[in-house]
Amino acid sequence: MDGKIKTRRWDIQEHLKTEEDMRRFLEACFEEAGDDPAFLAKAFGEIARARGMTALARETGLHRDTLYKALSGGGNPSFGTVVKVARALGFKMIPQPIA
Repeated sequence: MDGKIKTRRWDIQEHLKTEEDMRRFLEACFEEAGDDPAFLAKAFGEIARARGMTALARETGLHRDTLYKALSGGGNPSFGTVVKVARALGFKMIPQPIA
């Protein structure tokens, strides 16, 4: 052995296999995001990719390209788009008091 450590890029897609995985991931992202909407958009994008962007486009009535851009973390989706995506992915946003 030459002593070198081989690494590879970590990919969340390898860990979003079940509905429970996706729910826990999204909960963690809401906790970590603070007031960064791009962080949350990217989290929804990761779940959308795990489930299939084509199906999400069909359910929301939005174009796949629009969804990829909006949920990239660099996009700036409208609140309406985020709500449509959340619902299509099986999530509802429920207000809770901050502890």
